[in-house]
Amino acid sequence: EIFTIDPKDAKDFDDAVSIERNDDGNFIVGVHIADVSHFVPDGSPIYQEALKRGTSVYLVGKVIPMLPERLSNKICSLVPNEDRLTYSVIAEVTPRGKILGYEIKKSIINSKRRFTYEEVQEILDSGKGDFAETLLTMNKLAKTMRQKRIKSGSINFYTPEVEFSLDKTGHVTDIKIKEVRESHNLIEEYMLMANQIIAGHIKKIENKNQISFVYRIHDLHEKEKIFEFDRFVKSLGYSFDAREVNNSKQFQKLFDEINGTEEEAVINEIAIRSMAKAVYSVNNIGHYGLGFKYYTHFTSPIRRFPDLIVHKIIYEIVDKSNYKKYRLDELEDILGIGACPMNW
Repeated sequence: EIFTIDPKDAKDFDDAVSIERNDDGNFIVGVHIADVSHFVPDGSPIYQEALKRGTSVYLVGKVIPMLPERLSNKICSLVPNEDRLTYSVIAEVTPRGKILGYEIKKSIINSKRRFTYEEVQEILDSGKGDFAETLLTMNKLAKTMRQKRIKSGSINFYTPEVEFSLDKTGHVTDIKIKEVRESHNLIEEYMLMANQIIAGHIKKIENKNQISFVYRIHDLHEKEKIFEFDRFVKSLGYSFDAREVNNSKQFQKLFDEINGTEEEAVINEIAIRSMAKAVYSVNNIGHYGLGFKYYTHFTSPIRRFPDLIVHKIIYEIVDKSNYKKYRLDELEDILGIGACPMNW
């Protein structure tokens, strides 16, 4: 049972998930990402235009896609009940969230359902609906993985987003704060898993072969900004030690303390502004905010050009044992155009 979970107004579906239990009692988790690279040959007009755009741009009620809409919304999009080319990360995970092994391979999937976050949340709350047992199992494992990740030093920011409702003429009819619930966290956890597996796989062979690769990195903070944040937090009556800030658990301890308070949103926002931005880079320094030594971004090739390049490099390495797909200077040029700072 493979399905997608996306916002209700999504036009392109670039990731699908699946889960089943094996004879050992472990879970076989599949993260299936649209194989955009199959349709975008190096140096082609589509490739050059996508490189120039770098990312899709999302506006209220509209998207300016990185790729032609025929690709992004139809041919590559993982729509229900249609065979689609994908690149899959399939991992064996214990009930306690430990990854025992994995495969990275091209595949063909047929999604059986297009879920919205709201539909999935209703099923998680009621225990009833399409693929209810599968979703409940997937959510239980995702929560276990999330707890394990936070315990290891990953920071969970709360950044409220505004959602606009439009009528048929494009006029705003309602504005509200998006609520992040378990259905959002479910998908996030499996995307993080896939991205981490890809980066870890590269690291295993990096020492034996000279490989140029695209990492997703997050640096430490500027001391001045973090001491300002320290003073601000203490002025609100909360404890924070800027001298221990290299330990990301310091942030998570604070965020747990402010959870549900009136100050939560503003403290989260200022914390983010105090930090470096996550960016794409050929130089791996790890991802401070997530607490990962090795991390990349493999899961959004329809809307992020660096993710598309990651697909191309991984295919050459996994399927062809070709470790020289792109020269270092070529990747640096690509990232100079397509690697603007974004979320994790």
